[in-house]
Amino acid sequence: MKTSRAVVFDGRDRPFRCETVAIPALRVGEVLVRNEYTTLCRSDLNTFCGKRTERTPTILGHEVVGRVEELGPGAPAADCRGAALRIGDRITWAIYAADPASSLARRGLPQKAPDLFKYGHEPVTASSHLHGGLAEHCLLRRHTPIARLDEAVPLPVAALINCAVATVAGSLRLAGDVRDGVVLVAGAGMLGVIACALSRCARAKRVVAVDIDADRLATARSFGADVTVQIGADRPDLAERLAVELPGEPPSVALDYSGVPETMEALRAALGIGGVLVLVGATFPQRPLSLDAEQIVRRLHTIKGLHNYNQADFVAAVGFIEAEHQKFPFARLVHDRFTLDQADEAFAFGMKSRAHRVGIRTICQPAIASPSSGASSP
Repeated sequence: MKTSRAVVFDGRDRPFRCETVAIPALRVGEVLVRNEYTTLCRSDLNTFCGKRTERTPTILGHEVVGRVEELGPGAPAADCRGAALRIGDRITWAIYAADPASSLARRGLPQKAPDLFKYGHEPVTASSHLHGGLAEHCLLRRHTPIARLDEAVPLPVAALINCAVATVAGSLRLAGDVRDGVVLVAGAGMLGVIACALSRCARAKRVVAVDIDADRLATARSFGADVTVQIGADRPDLAERLAVELPGEPPSVALDYSGVPETMEALRAALGIGGVLVLVGATFPQRPLSLDAEQIVRRLHTIKGLHNYNQADFVAAVGFIEAEHQKFPFARLVHDRFTLDQADEAFAFGMKSRAHRVGIRTICQPAIASPSSGASSP
C-alpha cells in the first residue's frame, strides 16, 4: 500500500504535525498528483494566525504545482486546454472541484456551486485526505480543472497560477477591455503587482499603482506600473491625489486588492464616466461602504465583486504565465527557502516578513521525468 506524508494544521497557536497516511484507491475521475511546490497565500497565513477560521484538522496550501502520478478510472484524457494528460506531466489545477452541470457553474460561477470542494480548505476526515499543498501528494477530485504546464516555467512561479494569477485574471475579465484606458490598481501586494503586469500586457494606456508601502510600489513599477501613488496610513483624499497625477485622464477601471473601505470609496470617486470598479480584497468582515448613488447613476459607474475564479480565468492565467513569466520578475516575489519539514518556520517567516509569497518545496526526491519533455525540474 502506497503512503504519503502530510503536514496537518489543527488550529491557531498549535504546531503543525506530520502524519503518514495510506493513499486510497482512486475513484472515478480522480487523479493522484505528487506535489512539487506550494506557495503560502495570504489566506493560509490568515488561517494560521486566526484572522480567518477554517475547519480543522486540515491541510493548508492551495497554490500548488505537481506531477501526475496515477490516473484513476474515467480520469480526464486531456486537460482543460485540450492537451493530452499523461503520467509524469507537470500540472497545476484550480482551487476548486465543482459539477459543471450545476446552475451556478453554467452561469460561469463554478466556485460557488453547491457541491463545491476547495483544495487547501477542506477538513481531514477518515474518507477525505490529501487535499492540500502541504503534503507529498494531492488527490484531485472529479471535475477539477487541470492544466498541463510548460516545463520552462520555474516551480515557484508555476505555483502562483492557481490562486493569485487566476484571481487577477478573473478581475480583469470583469473589468472588460482595458486597452488604451487608465487602470488604477489599489494594493501592491501579490495580486496587485500581477494586475499591473496583466494590464500592461492587455495594452492599457497607463497603469497606476496605489499603496502605503514604498518598496511595494517600486515592485509594482517592475511589473508594468507607469505611475505610483504612495498614501499615508490615514488614507488622505485619494481622488484628489489622482486628479493631480492624472490631469484630465481619469481611470476607466479601478481594481481593489486592498480591502480597505476608505480606499474602495476613493477608487469609485476617482473613476471617469462609464468607469468600472472591481472589488477583490474585501474578504473579511468590515464596515459598510459609503457610496454616492447619484454619482454612480450620473457617471454610469459599474461596481462588481469577485471571489476566486472560474475555469476560463484559470486557463487565461496559465497562458499568461507561460507566455510572460520571463518578461516580469515573478521569481523575486517568492521567498524560496523552505521544505515540507519546515512548515512551522515557513509560516513564522511569512507572518513576520514582507515577502509577497513564501515557497515550500514539498517533494523530497527527484521529480518523475515528463515523457513529453526532456527538461529537468528547476
